[in-house]
Amino acid sequence: MANGGLGDMGSLLKQAQQMQRRLAKLREDLKERVVEGTAGGGAVKVHVNGLSEVLAVKISPEVVDPKDVSMLEDLVVAALAAGIKKAQELHQEEMGKVTGGLNLPGLF
Repeated sequence: MANGGLGDMGSLLKQAQQMQRRLAKLREDLKERVVEGTAGGGAVKVHVNGLSEVLAVKISPEVVDPKDVSMLEDLVVAALAAGIKKAQELHQEEMGKVTGGLNLPGLF
């Protein structure tokens, strides 16, 4: 009977190791997947990967007005917010596939 308990523990450890490998693979995949956030009708674009790392900021020359820097700053912030939100949604969606929809805080 005690042996059955150890078998269950071994099975749990094996499952945990499998999930850990799947999460490591997911992390690699998310690092490569890129979403785009835009503002000002596409005048400002940001590229963010699935780990919410900002990879690039692209600004159309026509929105660069030295007399209205605050407008450009607002557009950059808005594009960043949109890109990060998309990246977080992608991350949650992909994590749900690995964890079966379980919310496991602290995994990454």
